[in-house]
Amino acid sequence: MFNVGDKIVYPMHGAGVIERIEEKEILGEKRNYFIIKMPIGDMKVMVPVANVDEVGVREIISKEQVLEVMEVLEGHKTKMPQNWNRRYRANMERIKTGDILEIASVVRNLTLLDNEKSLSTGERKMLSNAKQMLLSELVLVTEESMEDVEEKMNIAILENEGFADEDLEENEEVIDLEMDGKKKEDQAKNEN
Repeated sequence: MFNVGDKIVYPMHGAGVIERIEEKEILGEKRNYFIIKMPIGDMKVMVPVANVDEVGVREIISKEQVLEVMEVLEGHKTKMPQNWNRRYRANMERIKTGDILEIASVVRNLTLLDNEKSLSTGERKMLSNAKQMLLSELVLVTEESMEDVEEKMNIAILENEGFADEDLEENEEVIDLEMDGKKKEDQAKNEN
């Protein structure tokens, strides 16, 4: 059972802090609800206390687990269906698990795909929602600003595909080889 002040994740909505527990009558039925304040968008969510296990409410991850999330974001894009409709359904199933590593992989894959080609409207909305879920939890865990966390996420994702230091080193070697070839050509011209 969770208590006021606990930081929890409500799947499909993100992470927040339980502000209070209230009894409310909805459709003629009195029930206790967790009132959860979300760190992003100043939104509040009501979750029936009796349904927390059923809907998959969980505690936020530990600070140590943030490293695992960043490793997922830094990883390479995983194979996804070419058909956007199938890809959308597969990604939705991953998000519905509420597992932060699954959500991080969806954010990574869709961000990288969006850099290659434009996403459909549905996938763009999915990416935005998944990113908000991920951000809300990481903000609560790290206690950093949303902007700082989002910047770290973006850097982690973009460094893995085409922007990694290894790739830069390889490109520098190619440039060096090209420069050496150019110098040799120039020397040959000067000798003639």
